[in-house]
Amino acid sequence: MRRGDAGVRRRGIMRLLIAVGVLTAALAQQSDSGFLRKASFEERSALVMANDKLELTVLTTGATLANLVLNDDPGKQSPYWNAPRMARELGQKTRGGGLGHFVCVDGFGPVSDEEKAAGMPGHGEAHTVPLELRYSGKQGSVAIVTLSGRLPLVQEMFTRTFRMVDGENVVYVNSELESEVAFDRPVCWAEHATIGSPFLEQGVTVVDHSGHRGMTRPHPANIGPVPRRLASAKEFTWPMAPGVNGGEVDLRSAPLHPNSLDHTTYVMTDRKVAFVTALHPGKRLLIGYMFKTAEYPWLQDWQNYPPTLKMSRGLEFSTMPFDVPRREAIQTNTLLGTPTYRWLPAKSKIETRFLLFYTRTPEGMRKVDDVRLEAGRIVIEDRASGKQVTLAASQPL
Repeated sequence: MRRGDAGVRRRGIMRLLIAVGVLTAALAQQSDSGFLRKASFEERSALVMANDKLELTVLTTGATLANLVLNDDPGKQSPYWNAPRMARELGQKTRGGGLGHFVCVDGFGPVSDEEKAAGMPGHGEAHTVPLELRYSGKQGSVAIVTLSGRLPLVQEMFTRTFRMVDGENVVYVNSELESEVAFDRPVCWAEHATIGSPFLEQGVTVVDHSGHRGMTRPHPANIGPVPRRLASAKEFTWPMAPGVNGGEVDLRSAPLHPNSLDHTTYVMTDRKVAFVTALHPGKRLLIGYMFKTAEYPWLQDWQNYPPTLKMSRGLEFSTMPFDVPRREAIQTNTLLGTPTYRWLPAKSKIETRFLLFYTRTPEGMRKVDDVRLEAGRIVIEDRASGKQVTLAASQPL
């Protein structure tokens, strides 16, 4: 072979290798991005993240978990609260409104007059801040999306990472809050997970959790236009709470004839990892959360039951027992022997982790007595019926 022919051949091989490399990279990028797409949900910018089991819609503002469906569900029933849709169904104008599971940090509840004048929104700043997509990719069978943004009023950085694994009905959520200031500060943080109608159906959908010691929210005798079912500021043992007119109220399900607004709280620290679930036995659908009680020692149960049947119920795990102004949370210090806020050290980060699952249940499953993580699985038990759901859960909590 002549030298010139060899050179031509080498150049041809190099061009072929480059072409193969470009094609391989393109295919890899296509594979990595196949689990994620841009979308709009209720006229808000969103990302849709999916595997072969679930499809999760995340708003780019605040990283709100806005919609969750099973891929094989023809009705695409989401368990999450959707206030704009409910308003449309009632023939009302849609003016924003709550969606799904949003984060309340740094702050949970109303603000002081001074904070309001300074521009601080209720329920903290994070849920109002547009976040940037910092990373999206797939590492083996694990799809990863990270959103991050600066909270300018509280001078903190908030970062949230979602993970979904092929073949799993689970979403793993890791969050990080970083202080930009040079002093330790107390923070108020809640995960405002909220279910809504039609998944939330009166007398049918049941909520269960691992808490026992509870307290009803303090409220004045003159409560305004929406009645209370529960007595004010009374301790009780879940699920039977003291009624406003005496007797006890079973809180597991919404009343058959709803017309009330109540709020209860529970100490969750009897276990290192707590759970809360909502089950619709008729639809055979179950959503649940697992979280570390060292990070979220409280579970709040907000029960919004209007007679329109456009109901919503908060399954809110948090650092504090009720959504109150920051000063009140810090001045309270402890309730039922449990802290009512968390510390964020100077120029440092704190992290939280939780997971959520959404799955079908077997016929005859009526409640959830226990949820536990063991050997890469989530085991969900209804002991009375003997029914059990086992889900693959390969990632650590």
